[in-house]
Amino acid sequence: MSSAASAPPFPDRIELAGEGLVLRDWAEADLAAMPELFDHPDIAYWTPIVSPFDEAAARARLDRARQLRAEGTAILLAVTVDGRAPLGEVMLRRAPEGTELGYAIGPAHRGQGLAARAVRVMAGYAFDRLGAAEVILELEPENAASVAVATRAGFHLLDVPLITGEEKGRPYALQTWGRSRP
Repeated sequence: MSSAASAPPFPDRIELAGEGLVLRDWAEADLAAMPELFDHPDIAYWTPIVSPFDEAAARARLDRARQLRAEGTAILLAVTVDGRAPLGEVMLRRAPEGTELGYAIGPAHRGQGLAARAVRVMAGYAFDRLGAAEVILELEPENAASVAVATRAGFHLLDVPLITGEEKGRPYALQTWGRSRP
């Protein structure tokens, strides 16, 4: 497993298409749509995304996404069906424990299989373009929707210790799910 410092840099622009989706870079034009996607109790509870999520949070997220890309640490892409309106986000992070994926789909767009499809497309990118041997998801077992996404995206629960910590004043315990290069 390589660190971000020794890994090749991410490209300045990324657009991935597959499974009826276009995953693309966040843009200035998306700032107004981001609060509708991320300012929701489910996202506040299950993810590290800030809450409340307002226009200032949207600007900070876009700036942070650009910084993480430049550092070679992470890629945050808007999930779309046509390259236009964002419906959520998918993330790829180079972490010490491996190439980690994450996602958040706006409440109005759930139930369409967007998360599982976005995760599969991003996993393909990690395998094909970044040379990852495995990608992982870190999920709370009580988050039934994310466990279902992991299963639909072809991940399996790994026999590794739980990751414990505290976020936003509440304790968590994360299971690690993995998918190996096909």
